[in-house]
Amino acid sequence: MEKRVLLIDMYGVILRESKGNFIPYTLAHFPAAEHGRLLRAIREEGLFTRAQNGEISSEEFLTRLGYEDPARAMEDYLEHWLTLDEGFKLFAERWGRTCPQGSLVLLSNDVAEWSAYLLELHGLSGYFRGAVVSGQVHMRKPQREIFQYTLKRLGCAAKESTFVDNSASNLRAARELGIDTVHFNRDNEDYEGRQVKDFRELVDVLLCGTEDEYAQR
Repeated sequence: MEKRVLLIDMYGVILRESKGNFIPYTLAHFPAAEHGRLLRAIREEGLFTRAQNGEISSEEFLTRLGYEDPARAMEDYLEHWLTLDEGFKLFAERWGRTCPQGSLVLLSNDVAEWSAYLLELHGLSGYFRGAVVSGQVHMRKPQREIFQYTLKRLGCAAKESTFVDNSASNLRAARELGIDTVHFNRDNEDYEGRQVKDFRELVDVLLCGTEDEYAQR
């Protein structure tokens, strides 16, 4: 693999849920009479976006929604409403063997505390040589600034990197900067570039061939 930096998204790639499940999770935990208020807070008032931008903490975000135990709500949601794609670990192990001098870097829009919890929960930290999370850096995809920040932080040029994401708009923003892109297409979304539907195909696209681990799945 010629590209020495691989940037990879969390939601919709490493986790199977491309949009997350936080809104249905929240609606399931509050009475129907509260749903209008909750949706306004999340969508119109932008509380979720503010949490993902690091403007408010996870605790403040969940407390303002009405959760009496925000820490427990965070844990419950992340543990029971999101699903790790186990194919990621096989891919990451193969990538590490094939590209020992390269870097696998998480690039995710997420609440800072949630990202840290997910990495610990699924034992993912050891696969990454770095992480750029919107809640920590106060910028988010598809803003071009987060890609520029990431490249500068990693000390690499756009042409030396590949970005894997499930969102076509995020990929287009990266491509405008000269970053190579691969669309992890869980949602049958149109994209005018390379596409894969799972980690088996990502191995084929980036590492030229599958391994026995995938054949056995």
